Amino acid sequence: MLKIPFKRPDLLVIAGEHSGDEHAAKLISGFKATHPNVHVCAMGGRGVEQAGAELILDMMHFSVVGLFEVLKNYKFFKALIEETVNWIEKCRPKAILFVDYPGLNLYVADLLFRRKISRKGGGFIPLYYYISPQIWAWKARRRFKMERLIDSLGVIFPFEVDCFKDTQLPVSFVGHPFVDKEAMLPVEYELDAPILLLPGSRRVAVSRIFPAMLDAFELFLKKRREAEAVVLYPSEEICKILEDKLEKYPNLKGHIRLCRNDAGTVKGSAVLTSSGTMSLSCALAGIPGAIVYRVNWLTYLLGRLIVQIPYLGIANILLKETLYPEFIQHQASASNLCKFLESTSNPEVRSRFQEKAIEIRQLLSPKDNLSPAEWLSSLYDMIN
Repeated sequence: MLKIPFKRPDLLVIAGEHSGDEHAAKLISGFKATHPNVHVCAMGGRGVEQAGAELILDMMHFSVVGLFEVLKNYKFFKALIEETVNWIEKCRPKAILFVDYPGLNLYVADLLFRRKISRKGGGFIPLYYYISPQIWAWKARRRFKMERLIDSLGVIFPFEVDCFKDTQLPVSFVGHPFVDKEAMLPVEYELDAPILLLPGSRRVAVSRIFPAMLDAFELFLKKRREAEAVVLYPSEEICKILEDKLEKYPNLKGHIRLCRNDAGTVKGSAVLTSSGTMSLSCALAGIPGAIVYRVNWLTYLLGRLIVQIPYLGIANILLKETLYPEFIQHQASASNLCKFLESTSNPEVRSRFQEKAIEIRQLLSPKDNLSPAEWLSSLYDMIN
């Protein structure tokens, strides 16, 4: 399944899901700007390939969400982990960088340790991790597993450094990629723009969340007949799911436009979004919005038992208050979401979102201006 590279890789990057691919692509681009001759291989998507990495496996087909969905695909992921480690043992990259996606990456790191391939396992390959698992939300004890397996960690939220203060793992706050000087947000606020509907990038989540958004917009359209909406999607696979769902809403024909999220900046006057990466983009852009979250009921019930934080949205977590209302499971009704959309016409509501966008940007900017690429470069230079 994994492609054998044309020469021994200097660095292997493993990034799952579309957001991880985007973040890894930015990091690789910055890293190769100062290390142009370094041969980077990657398990990721189109982003890392365009950034200059040799793509050895397209990971964008394998993203799932929730415990129930992961269990259904257990045999596949077990085989993928085994094959990944076999590839590493055969191709011997000088270093490995994991990007997010702990459901795969920590298992790969653990098997590398047990096979004595990684540096901490007694081998020679150092393991770096960019974008930490959300131990502040659940599975807090994973920090000790990471201390045992990982050589260095770069985090994107300032409060994450303290999450590892009782370990010996070197942790650096490298700032969030969305506040990088050269970063362009995929969305922008404009008063008279369409409403944005952002159901996410994972197949199962999109299938559950998008109908709730459509129900709400259909109700909103009865009150604002001129209303329009734009739906952003990350891949053709997700686009097909969106198109299939839209076929059941003939009343919305001509009022909703599908747009790939890498086609340029899209303007929005309000947003209904999943709790993923795009929700933070919207908050930084000052777009009034709400979070819509629906998963398998088993996943939801188990999640309530183990999740340790009061919010799903990262903007709410950073601010320690509810900026983006969170409509979860049955709360994500058409009437509730439509009522929120109506509230975004209030000038006071719009002003609050704009003010909080500035505060969030300040929170996500690193105090010492250390970028992810500079963090990786310093680690890589130490082994060469």
